Amino acid sequence: MLSFLRRQKDAEGHLSPGPFGRFTLHELINSGGMADIWLATDEANRTLALRCLHTDNRFDLTARKRFLRGCKILSQVHHHEFVIGYIEHGRIRGVPYLAMEYVEGANLKLLMGTSDPILEQYAGNILIDAATGLEHIHESGFMHLDFKPENIMVTRSGNVRLVDFDLALPRPEFAKKLASYPGTAAYMAPELLQRAEVDHRADIFAFGVTAYELVTFQKPFPGENAAQVLQAQLERQGFVNPRALNEAVPVALERIILKCLETDPNRRYPFTSVLVRDLQRALYV
Repeated sequence: MLSFLRRQKDAEGHLSPGPFGRFTLHELINSGGMADIWLATDEANRTLALRCLHTDNRFDLTARKRFLRGCKILSQVHHHEFVIGYIEHGRIRGVPYLAMEYVEGANLKLLMGTSDPILEQYAGNILIDAATGLEHIHESGFMHLDFKPENIMVTRSGNVRLVDFDLALPRPEFAKKLASYPGTAAYMAPELLQRAEVDHRADIFAFGVTAYELVTFQKPFPGENAAQVLQAQLERQGFVNPRALNEAVPVALERIILKCLETDPNRRYPFTSVLVRDLQRALYV
């Protein structure tokens, strides 16, 4: 037991490279606030991505519940080319893990942060494919509720995978209040920030924020905290249309983004399938 603790625990509660049950951890790919993602192999030497809850979160019931919920929801929605593939989930010596398809690439947030040339080449494909993946999630009966560039993986050939379903919830028939309203403020719809009734159209708003950021490299509603973001969303003071920041943005795409960013959910796209249709018509890819 002592050797196990030494091997897998450091000061921040992270695992270390080496054996982890029937897996071998090779390289830390990404570290988030709740979990780490490792490049790993299984006993058959197959390469995969292993997402492990931080070891010092093992006794955090909220973190464990979200992690497990994300695993279960991914297991129900992963049969789609634009959603990360699910392999299995479980616990190894008390540490919850999720084994997933390994995709060699980077998340959209990192690509935008470095102004990667891949974005200019594949921006249209990324938008359409991410929206198509979101459409599949909605049609499978769920809301993602954490749609943002960090949760969109992009390969060097422009292929997309949506990831991280920890905050996802069943899609209600009618908008309803949630038990809690976690998320990243910059991508949260006004109804989320106001703790009002919510449905899948909150994801459509988040898509609009992401699309705006992808084509302008700026956020549409900047703010240091949730209150400031909400104020910017509601008052629209200083809001700039995408084409004013990037004249290369097609007029039709600008209209789509602005429709996604409507404050009133009833003025946004009613369904993601309609959003996908308009994106395909506007971008011709």
